[in-house]
Amino acid sequence: QVQLVESGGGLVQAGGSLRLSCAASGRTFGSYAMGWFRQAPGKEREFVARISWSGGSTYYADSVKGRFTISRDNAKNTVYLQMNSLKPGDTAVYYCAADVNINGQVGYWGQGTQVTVSS
Repeated sequence: QVQLVESGGGLVQAGGSLRLSCAASGRTFGSYAMGWFRQAPGKEREFVARISWSGGSTYYADSVKGRFTISRDNAKNTVYLQMNSLKPGDTAVYYCAADVNINGQVGYWGQGTQVTVSS
């Protein structure tokens, strides 16, 4: 069982940056691929980024490639999402996910954190 708690969301102007953090409980954190997803109002939840258990492999949605960076610190049981050059279209609730396979299926979800980008 893994419990995930996100933090770092908030309101930022277009072009600004935010860093989301996701703290995980459980001794198996280091064995899971982790990811971030987001859901904008009236839209389905979508994949944002994924990182392998070791951190050696990352994958991004085309919409965020080059602007967002996912990373992890297994010693701290934490995964991060650095978001730069934010756009109003990035406004959404961002969810941390654990045990994310290459097809985007998720074993565990966090509760989400709101990110709002103003124009």
